Amino acid sequence: MAEHSPPYQPPPDAGLDIRYLDDDLLVVDKPAGLLSVPGRGPDKQDCLSARVQARYPEALPVHRLDLGTSGLLVLARGPEMHRALNRLFATRGVEKRYVALVAGRMEASEQVIDLPLIADWPNRPLQMVDHAIGKPSRTRLRVVGHEPWLDATRVDLFPETGRSHQLRVHLQAIGYPILGDEFYAPPEVFARATRLLLHATVLAFRHPSTATALRVESPAPF
Repeated sequence: MAEHSPPYQPPPDAGLDIRYLDDDLLVVDKPAGLLSVPGRGPDKQDCLSARVQARYPEALPVHRLDLGTSGLLVLARGPEMHRALNRLFATRGVEKRYVALVAGRMEASEQVIDLPLIADWPNRPLQMVDHAIGKPSRTRLRVVGHEPWLDATRVDLFPETGRSHQLRVHLQAIGYPILGDEFYAPPEVFARATRLLLHATVLAFRHPSTATALRVESPAPF
């Protein structure tokens, strides 16, 4: 596990990869290495929400992805839609699917990881499993296939709760850390990828304005 993160070096702005757009909301594909929202300090102001707001000033982020995670993020176009989408996320009205490459060969085709999580305060921003006082955290997992040349398994992940670093901690806790994970993978697994191999590949929910089913997909870039 890396002890210190390198300086923030966001990827060059190559334009927005918009996967869905209407008058109420937009879904954008975030590249790995870009903050979802501004961080602390002047060097962490370049982020996906700022890049979106440069083109759509009314856009408000509804949720976040970790710095190293790529994939789909939804932003509301105005405060009323922001409230409606926040309610959807809070009541688990949004289907989220991620894909990851994890170290080793996972044999179980499907499983549920039900491990409570809490902030590891002396080592923030890390999180950890704590059966005594951790918050309930649940992830469904499905094996997609094995990639023996990488000694890795490709998995689909369906988080049923939305704790910080949930997918990363859950996979590390069951013995299958994500390739390229600077926080939770051992050094040899971290070094096997140039980025965190975790991607938000599906967002699906009922549109708050039209009540129609909306499903947005983004193939994993790995």
